[in-house]
Amino acid sequence: MEPPRKSPRPSRPVPDRPRHHRAEAEPDRPGLAARRAASRLLAAVIDTKTSADGLTDRRHGHADFLKLDTRDQGLVKAILLTSLRHRGTITAIVEACLDRPLPGKAASLRHILHTGAAQVLFLDVPDSAAVDLAVAQAASDSRTERFASLVNAILRRIGREKEAMLARFDDPQLDCPDWLFERLVAGYGMEQALAIAQMHRLPAPLDITAKGDPAEVAAQLGGTVLPFGTVRLGGGEGAVSEMPGFTEGTWWVQDAAASLPARLFGDIAGLRVADLCAAPGGKTAQLAAMGAKVTALDISASRMRRLRENLGRLGLEAEFTVTDLAGFEPAEPFDGVLLDAPCSSTGTIRRHPDVAYTKDPGEIAKLAGVQARMLASAADLVKPGGLLVFSNCSLDREEGEEMVAGFLRDRPDFAIEPVRPDELPGLEQAISAEGTLRTTPAMLVRETPDASGLDGFFAARLRRAA
Repeated sequence: MEPPRKSPRPSRPVPDRPRHHRAEAEPDRPGLAARRAASRLLAAVIDTKTSADGLTDRRHGHADFLKLDTRDQGLVKAILLTSLRHRGTITAIVEACLDRPLPGKAASLRHILHTGAAQVLFLDVPDSAAVDLAVAQAASDSRTERFASLVNAILRRIGREKEAMLARFDDPQLDCPDWLFERLVAGYGMEQALAIAQMHRLPAPLDITAKGDPAEVAAQLGGTVLPFGTVRLGGGEGAVSEMPGFTEGTWWVQDAAASLPARLFGDIAGLRVADLCAAPGGKTAQLAAMGAKVTALDISASRMRRLRENLGRLGLEAEFTVTDLAGFEPAEPFDGVLLDAPCSSTGTIRRHPDVAYTKDPGEIAKLAGVQARMLASAADLVKPGGLLVFSNCSLDREEGEEMVAGFLRDRPDFAIEPVRPDELPGLEQAISAEGTLRTTPAMLVRETPDASGLDGFFAARLRRAA
């Protein structure tokens, strides 16, 4: 389908109009500002590799996002994350509707089509509203106004043929960028790579960790207790801060996989444990609730403030230290040290689909170098006979198995203390032959796909020689 010919423009410019967004000085149609924000946020993720979390932060996010009311902010976030989860599928469907490719420099047009198609294909938005507002958005921008009728034709066709198109392009590999899929295949094989990619298409369930009895919290919130103690809820519970028990500090939000590293310490009541890279504090809270004397370390003062607030709500105590790990010199070594290191976060793509588009192999290599230096520093903080737990939320072996293998070559005074199957009931398949822990989104199969899975995580328990 060819785009319409560009109509002649007046020889004299219309005064006082912005260069691109012609209609912005006029009152917006209801819903147009939200759609415009969604496509601009998608552009920021795809074109400049900006974090979706940062863009949708309700205090410091994108200016267009902050202008919206709470309801429209929720809609923008839903459109953005859906556009990212299904980016490959949407691309294939849009291209199937074209007689010839879009112009190479038509990035703005692509983002309008993607956010519009995401609503038509995957969200509970009336097709008519999604199409009409996408057309209005295209018409209001000088970069895309000549393609407004093309937007209308493509999205209306997608609406008419959505079921057939979704069946035709039902391939999870489409929604996994090539660089990531290649690394998944290399690390897990084709079958598991496809299973992981399939789970990445689904929103993640809400998991929480109970300060006390998980069964009581599950009963209060209508959730279920997973075999290793995490409470799992369904989707759509509303604002977390309004849920029963939040204000009282009886639980905190924490993905099931993220709760596992702290569990590897076993009984640590009364022992001195350092949580390095501690903010926002989920693992610090776990260690404190287990009875440890916790020192929480983080380089960011603002993140440490958030950690203090979280522990205050939970009624838990820790010692807080804001400093770089390389310069941390405690008076004495610790019985246990937890290093949940900064990483590529590829294990969290199900809840943070932007990661697939903001990270790349070069970023993984860079982060692996950071992890190696931090692991070397963390090891020096462990007393003889003590434990070091190294973890991160990456699916990549370079940040996990290979990282630990290199560390052990350099530090023969440490050895893997294998994780036992009885320590993590229901996740026996996550324990490797070497005794390390490796979860993937395709594990923890439950009654429905939406209720299944957990973040991809790696963890190794390392004992220092006495």
